[in-house]
Amino acid sequence: MGLKVIILAAGSGTRMHSDLPKILHPLGGIPLLEHVVTTAFALNPEKVHIVYGHGGEQVRARLKDIHVDWVEQSERLGTGHAVQQAMPSVATGDMVLVLYGDVPLIEVRTLQALIDEAHGGLALVSAELQDPTGYGRIVRDGQGKVQCIVEEKDASEQVRAIREINTGFLAAEGGALRRWLDVLDNGNAQGEYYLTDVIARAVSEGVEVRTVGPRVNEEILGVNNRLQLAVLERCYQRRQANRLMLQGVTLHDPDRFDLRGELSTGRDVEIDVGVVLSGRIVLGDKVVIGPYCVIRDAHIGSGTRIGAHCVIDGATVGPDCRIGPFARLRPETDLAGNVHIGNFVEIKKSEVGIGSKINHLSYVGDTSVGCDVNVGAGTITCNYDGANKYRTEIGDGAFIGSDTQLVAPVKIGAGATIGAGSTITRDAPPDELTLSRVKQETRKGWKRPVKTKKREV
Repeated sequence: MGLKVIILAAGSGTRMHSDLPKILHPLGGIPLLEHVVTTAFALNPEKVHIVYGHGGEQVRARLKDIHVDWVEQSERLGTGHAVQQAMPSVATGDMVLVLYGDVPLIEVRTLQALIDEAHGGLALVSAELQDPTGYGRIVRDGQGKVQCIVEEKDASEQVRAIREINTGFLAAEGGALRRWLDVLDNGNAQGEYYLTDVIARAVSEGVEVRTVGPRVNEEILGVNNRLQLAVLERCYQRRQANRLMLQGVTLHDPDRFDLRGELSTGRDVEIDVGVVLSGRIVLGDKVVIGPYCVIRDAHIGSGTRIGAHCVIDGATVGPDCRIGPFARLRPETDLAGNVHIGNFVEIKKSEVGIGSKINHLSYVGDTSVGCDVNVGAGTITCNYDGANKYRTEIGDGAFIGSDTQLVAPVKIGAGATIGAGSTITRDAPPDELTLSRVKQETRKGWKRPVKTKKREV
């Protein structure tokens, strides 16, 4: 028979103080529950069941592309009751693995070891903590065999002194688990049907309860509030940083690095502090990213250097480019090789050809820029008339003087020169100087307007 995974995700998450269900809060840009589902699928299960409750429609809508069996727990009567909701789909002989939607860092190898130990019985993931407060304690007999789990609210002072805790992760044969669940009662401090009570039921039948431990205790940490979520975020980011460094990426400070998506890197990539990467990002060989950049859904070509404080969103950057500092590349920007985009330059929905330079204080939107073009400081493409967007075309080798406005739709011919301070409203011919300036004059006696003083009442 197959592996059936049951993910418990019905909690209300009141301590998050949020309208968003707890299991949808992001860890590394991905909902907590999605992390758990991804781990579950890595075990090649026959079926994954998600037991949901609070905010169910939001949860199902957010994970609508994931092929799982959704099981509603309309009454929240405890973890044992939650598992029971999915048991009708579990056959005798199936291996059942119970996971939690708010414990996202559990590793596949830990769960595989748990499943291996559960064959012919029941297995738990346990851990020893310096401070076990809040966890159920694992009680063993004189021979070290597990006898039961006691929740902290029901524990005596002697039991509370035990440092070995139950993490909640459990694996058991389907028929036996159903039998143990069917005889649970709620005679405890919380009036709930505890999943942990199946341990004592198994022991009473002579079933040996085995335990496995996590590689690191961060695997078993759950999220009940935003402080705990922040702790897990740093754990998760450090995991990713460690993986990237082992693959050859230089991170100037791995504790100040955030990856909230998928990153593919070439050789000798260097990333400075405070960089936030999200979506799908590809960095070619020898890419250098300066401090405090925000990059989303971007492809950066080999040898390109990104200066400090740049924002790159939905853009493609060719090889050997120089970007920033303080530059912004918006969606549908496509830069060819050896392009220079300087400080306080914004590019939107534009193509920029090989060797072109837009180095200072400019806005280029809805524009095709040819090769070896120089765009002077303060140049803007006026692409919007208040109702519609229009394109600008700048030919190869053109020189656009500083403080120029190109009022689209307009074409600047190859090799054209536009004089500084011009407002261009008609096409400029190739290889010619085009400018629009009034004759300079001084108006004697002109006074700058001053504010009218308010009369006192």
